[in-house]
Amino acid sequence: MTCELAVRVVPRASRAGVTGTRAGAVLVRLASAPVDGAANAELIEILARALDLPRRAVTIVAGAASRLKRIRVEGLTRDQALQKLGLST
Repeated sequence: MTCELAVRVVPRASRAGVTGTRAGAVLVRLASAPVDGAANAELIEILARALDLPRRAVTIVAGAASRLKRIRVEGLTRDQALQKLGLST
């Protein structure tokens, strides 16, 4: 099972975590600044923890230098991933 999710990140937020959706993408706030890959590493960590998966199961497949990213999740369907993130399907 594999799925891809559209994710919009907000770097330098006061609180990190999944906070809902915006324009059809999962909205994730990050405490890190987008410097030297710190924000991408934090994004993978937050999503892996929220989805109860190892970090290796979550990869950025597009948009590594953008606020809008496409994330591949191994081991869950799209509906399962959205449910674990607390978002409606």
